[in-house]
Amino acid sequence: MATNSGKLRVLLTNDDGPPGHESPYIYGLYRHLTRDLGWDVKVVIPSSQKSWIGKAYQIKDLIGGRYFYPRDPDGSGEVSEESRPLKEGETVEWILLDGTPATCANIALHNLYPGEIDLLISGPNLGRNTSAAFALSSGTIGAALSSSLSGIRSIAISYGTVVHPTPIAWHDPAHSLGSRIIRYLWDNWGTDEGGLRNSEVDVYNVNIPMVEGLISEEGVKIYWTSIWRNSYGRLFKAHTPREAVAAPTMSAAGPDSPNEDPNYQPRLGENKAAPRDVGKLFFKFAPDMTHLINPSMSSLPVGTDGWAISQGWASVTPIRASFAEPNDYIELPSEEVLESRVWKMKL
Repeated sequence: MATNSGKLRVLLTNDDGPPGHESPYIYGLYRHLTRDLGWDVKVVIPSSQKSWIGKAYQIKDLIGGRYFYPRDPDGSGEVSEESRPLKEGETVEWILLDGTPATCANIALHNLYPGEIDLLISGPNLGRNTSAAFALSSGTIGAALSSSLSGIRSIAISYGTVVHPTPIAWHDPAHSLGSRIIRYLWDNWGTDEGGLRNSEVDVYNVNIPMVEGLISEEGVKIYWTSIWRNSYGRLFKAHTPREAVAAPTMSAAGPDSPNEDPNYQPRLGENKAAPRDVGKLFFKFAPDMTHLINPSMSSLPVGTDGWAISQGWASVTPIRASFAEPNDYIELPSEEVLESRVWKMKL
């Protein structure tokens, strides 16, 4: 499951788009995967921010693409409509697609590099992807699930924002830790007792908190965890048309973005002229994330991903590419059990 040179063949994608203010981590991880681990890494990512989109595909859109040429040290670079030779200072050619993370993963695996990928890595996401509320909404995890449904082992990795702004000095230690975790998971896929769930692992969901412990001598603890099964309430706020034009909008990168207040609450600004095509039903994405970003420790089940990151520890959660089922539904049922599942009520 590698090239003739012995290099692992990796597809790297994300939901934050090309390197920039809302995608500060992907180029750094790319450098660690290629330079430290020596892996052969292809990069196919959305051309713009695509957070909070889950595993959505664009089934009616024509998906266009362009080529991107990042440079050291931060990955900023030029976009080209055509593939071209590298210019001085450019390190590699990436592909940008006008699609969702799941769309990027599927096109890369089946159209751009068919049969050439051993492992998909999605991320590093700007912000945590702990708990059911975030995981089921995450474009980062959505890309990993898309890949796993194509039979490719997949890892989603996210860096949880704890300090605003996150010191740049913590980036490289996070990439180093993330690379070591990814390497361990690949080398021991599904064999670690703590990481095995029902004899099947489709995706590993990794969350690393961006904390000072990353640069300490002892480092950050790593825990095998389960998903915190939490919930969210209202995600949208109703407005009159005039209010909605003036109301602030949460960053597309979500509550962990560099400029976002984790206690964000939408406030109404001055009235402005409303668009002509706005009707009486008008809503804007304005979730209350306080209990998800800063939950009380008493609300966090011990051993879950939310519990680990709140302690300042990294979490690794094995998940399956399916909706969860009760434990007694996992094994093949006997005829007696099957009979007990027959509906007895009359419809």
